[in-house]
Amino acid sequence: MELNRRNFIKFVVGGAAGIQMTPLPWKLTDDIAIWTQNWPWVPVPPVGEFTHVKSICNLCPGGCGIEVRKVDKRAVKIEGRTDYPVNPGGICPLGMGGLQLLYNESIRFTRPMKRVGPRGSGKFMDITWEEALNILAARISTLRKNGSPEALAAVDGNPIRSTMSLLIERLFKAIGSPNYVRIPTIEDTFGMASLLMQGTDGPMACDLENADYILSFGSGLSNTASKADQWVAAKPGTEAALALGLCHVIIKEGLYDTRFVNDHCFGFNDWSSANGKDHIGFKTMVLDSYSPDKAGQITGLAPGDIVSLAKEFAGAKAPVAICGKGKGALNGSLYEFMAVNSLNALVGNINRPGGVLVRDPLPLNPLPEVELDEIALQGLEKPRLDLAGSMKHPFTHSLINNFTKAIIDSSRSLVDTLLVFSANPVHTIPDGGSFRKALKKIPFIVSFSPFQDETAYMADLILPDHTYLEKTEDFIWPAGLQYPLYGLSQPVVEPIYNTKNTGDVILDLAKRIGASIGSAFPWSRFEEVLKERVKGLFDSAGGLVDHDGSTPAWQRQKEGGELNPDYKSFEEMWKKIKSTGLWYRPVHTYKTREVLFKTPTGKFEFFSSKIELAVNALSEKGSLDTALCDMAISGKGDEVFMPHYETTKYDADRSVYPLLMMPYEMINLASGWVPTPPFLNKSLFDTQLRGDESFFEINPGTAADYNLKQGDRAIIKSPEGKVRARANLSEGAMPDIIYMPLGFGHTAYDEFLQGKGVNPNDIVCAGKDPLSGLPVWWNTPVRLIKL
Repeated sequence: MELNRRNFIKFVVGGAAGIQMTPLPWKLTDDIAIWTQNWPWVPVPPVGEFTHVKSICNLCPGGCGIEVRKVDKRAVKIEGRTDYPVNPGGICPLGMGGLQLLYNESIRFTRPMKRVGPRGSGKFMDITWEEALNILAARISTLRKNGSPEALAAVDGNPIRSTMSLLIERLFKAIGSPNYVRIPTIEDTFGMASLLMQGTDGPMACDLENADYILSFGSGLSNTASKADQWVAAKPGTEAALALGLCHVIIKEGLYDTRFVNDHCFGFNDWSSANGKDHIGFKTMVLDSYSPDKAGQITGLAPGDIVSLAKEFAGAKAPVAICGKGKGALNGSLYEFMAVNSLNALVGNINRPGGVLVRDPLPLNPLPEVELDEIALQGLEKPRLDLAGSMKHPFTHSLINNFTKAIIDSSRSLVDTLLVFSANPVHTIPDGGSFRKALKKIPFIVSFSPFQDETAYMADLILPDHTYLEKTEDFIWPAGLQYPLYGLSQPVVEPIYNTKNTGDVILDLAKRIGASIGSAFPWSRFEEVLKERVKGLFDSAGGLVDHDGSTPAWQRQKEGGELNPDYKSFEEMWKKIKSTGLWYRPVHTYKTREVLFKTPTGKFEFFSSKIELAVNALSEKGSLDTALCDMAISGKGDEVFMPHYETTKYDADRSVYPLLMMPYEMINLASGWVPTPPFLNKSLFDTQLRGDESFFEINPGTAADYNLKQGDRAIIKSPEGKVRARANLSEGAMPDIIYMPLGFGHTAYDEFLQGKGVNPNDIVCAGKDPLSGLPVWWNTPVRLIKL
């Protein structure tokens, strides 16, 4: 009998009565126990004192508080903290399995190394830290001496606004390279939508606990959808049309907040600009183009369902509309985010309890300005390879898809040296394998990953970071949290291997490159940089560094009142933060709408002035049609400057590729740059992973069209490639759409991860999101071939 998850349960429970009289089960149990205890990542504590260490988990964007139980010096269990406001006592499966990432030597780099085998083979030899740092410093110094600092590039997966990401970006600025590229996340899309409509790109802040009606877009085939009171299954990628269809009903029925719209919004009604040009407003556009019938045709929903949903939403006391796909590590569509936020504006639930709160970033101290030498100044004048911030992409800070394409399309090597931080783009970027192709054209690659991941296997030099349980780092305001929060992790164990905190490595590297670079990094340890930034929190209005859990932070914020800091001096505050890992401020000034919005009009903008200015500026270089084409916008007229529905364009013949493939994330499977703890494989059902084969979700009706039955094998083929998986028939899957889980298909790590299932990113045809230019990773055209 195959010993899979389901049969193991049958064996223990269903078969217990029949074999209980023999010694067989006890012998098997004993043998299995001995075998599993030999795994290096299974906690085997010595006899010693029990202690607990509090810290922060960084394995996903949630930033949960954790408490690690230790026996003597060995960590043996991770639990959620009840004295941390983000996750009062709770923790996800990935967070619970973190010790297996700490102690599993077969997936970690244990010391600095340099490549000795072919790229991608994972063959390295040990070197000292001194040798490794000198190799990299000499290479960067040579680029600067040759007048080409821009040939140095970085891919950074550290959280946005974190001190680590700022330090890396600072290094590149001092050296003179503009090619600092980030892994895209939901915060990129939300920040742009907030900037264009509210005038600030501050952090996401949604007061969900105080809302009485939550409308969540983009949560199909997810735990959120399964636990909802009502699941409205729109076609993936049509969420903007649904949001605007709801707006149509709310406006037509007069259910919107007229006071907020009239007093604090711009572009709702038709209007005329200063030069006498007439413009249609959001109201006219929505009423003309997004009736329930038209929205229903796009989304696949019944018009009556759209009408009833809109009335329910508008009739609630504190409704809030949110959007995003997955766990927050994936970017979304800019016009979609704007359309969803329009719903919040229509019901006036912006900067009110239970709504979307407009927040400024945490008041952390900025680092001192970098004094640039002539080499750096000349390098920074060169255009970015990804064209982020250019006239074509004026609101986007980083575009890894453009970066990849520029390298592949060039006849020469545009990047001489690439540094990769906290990222595994070979596996996680939805580009059909394009990033791997780009790496082959880069002469020298350096990975700072603590893990033996796919990107690190392509590297020439390994400078391994500590894992999150071995170092101090900060966590800046988890996405979606409604109050300001600063988290600070601390080491729960001493470093197990010969690894170093990447922050300390950067400080050392800067001084080795040269005096002009080293002077921009006056700190001797990374913790000093953290402390300097935290001083800004002390100088602000004040906050709290202790949370006893008796009153939830969201409840305290709603109740209001004065907040008295629980510290008197900065040194006391810093000492407490290092102990509790926490600074937060659960207070908010509601309804200050007269001074709230920082847009050009000083109001919430349905009609974005910034988009209009950007399009007009690019049009001056050619024509309006050319400008819109360069921005991948298919809309026409004034709708370009307002939320509207855009279809994704692919270079694929839909008669050949009639289905769509939608990747999705699972809570018990790591889909970002960190590997999945091996024990989590046992939490997977055999309709998700059986042996080495993963499954795709497909509607029974669509499966019947291809004569597919449960468990049948098939090839999913796109213009970018093909993968092989097994069918899981599910009524929850939309007809004509194939759903594939992210996190499988590794070609690196150990036997528990390597070769398990397939990676849908390998066949994604990454389109461009209109206006933002970010990669579109959803709805790849595919065909299905039964085996």
